[in-house]
Amino acid sequence: MRDMSGDAGGMGAMPMPPPPADHAATKAAAPHKMMGMMHMTFFWGDRAVVLFPGWPGERGAGMYLLCLLFVLALAALTEALALLSRRLARRGEDGGPATAASAALLTAVHAARMGMAYLVMLAVMSFNVGVLLAAVAGHAVGFLFARSRVRTGAARGNVTSPELCGVPPSHASKP
Repeated sequence: MRDMSGDAGGMGAMPMPPPPADHAATKAAAPHKMMGMMHMTFFWGDRAVVLFPGWPGERGAGMYLLCLLFVLALAALTEALALLSRRLARRGEDGGPATAASAALLTAVHAARMGMAYLVMLAVMSFNVGVLLAAVAGHAVGFLFARSRVRTGAARGNVTSPELCGVPPSHASKP
């Protein structure tokens, strides 16, 4: 049996490298992976990092406003895809079994909706109050246009089916 503590065979213990002489100098020389400190509480300001490294970052108020509009649009589109998903599912309830194509379309719409919802959630996790307000406003605008009763046809009285306004049909035949 061979002794593993010796240097025979290269299996001995290796000495630890000495600690750096000046920790601050080493830290300053190392490249930074993040632009700044990550916030763990809500804060106001246009210097946030949302979804991508350095975006909008320190690029100014114009890029920050573009970021807010992007988050608002993502949230509104999430609500619109929720309506589309419900309509596709309702169309499949008309009778016979669902075809593979309709099931695949419904699955793709659901996956896109979930992907956008998670992107909105990740944007809100930047803890920037402006991004939070943009996400809430986007969901509200999306709900207003996609699922509330506000429609151009409904305002003129041209709508005969409440399903077109996002209202589920009432079944008078059921008690």
